Amino acid sequence: MVAWGGYNMVPCGIFHMVVTIAVVAQKGGTGKTTLALTLVVAAEQAGLTAVVLDIDPQATACKWGDRREASTPVVVDAQPARLGRALETAAAEGVDLVVIDTPARLETAALEAARLSSLVVIPCRPLLFDIETVPTSQQIVTLAGGAPVVAVLNATPPRGRRASETRAALSGFGIVVCPYTLGQRAAVGDAVAMGLVAAEFMPSSRAAAEARDVGHWIMQEAGLETRSVKET
Repeated sequence: MVAWGGYNMVPCGIFHMVVTIAVVAQKGGTGKTTLALTLVVAAEQAGLTAVVLDIDPQATACKWGDRREASTPVVVDAQPARLGRALETAAAEGVDLVVIDTPARLETAALEAARLSSLVVIPCRPLLFDIETVPTSQQIVTLAGGAPVVAVLNATPPRGRRASETRAALSGFGIVVCPYTLGQRAAVGDAVAMGLVAAEFMPSSRAAAEARDVGHWIMQEAGLETRSVKET
């Protein structure tokens, strides 16, 4: 029996396919953890079972989980060297989606996460410093075996050309860019402080709508069907 995130998980010996998404960016402050949490909550709201594997030594996702009143999604404090085992456990327990929250500036951790993932998501703010580090993240994914890569624009200002200019720059790197963006909104930070994401904290807000759009688009890119689709 494996103790995982406060749950007792018994490997059943029959594994189903788990969709694994790594959120990778070698630049700190791009919003990796917030995006990872947004994804798993969007998956759960779509009727799927989702888990976060937090391999960042800062354990930001784990601290969010500690503040959270709801028992799901489960956030697991993991080590890069044990990611394979953690994914086996997730498969044995019937988890639909695993999102790996990776640390900045630790290439070995990002490399292992990318190697084990079916999709890599790179968050990028509309800032030159963020854009300049995207090729480094791409190189890590290539070294890991070349999983598909998509980018998400994060903390975009409500007006101006920064978002469109950043989208053009990322497209120039050969990256598929999410057509939806995550704005720079107070509801995002307020939600995280309470162990929530924007879609839970203020369900009718613009921040929540953006989060749902981004989450659903990424799940489609990863080939992940929602439970409602499975049942039809």
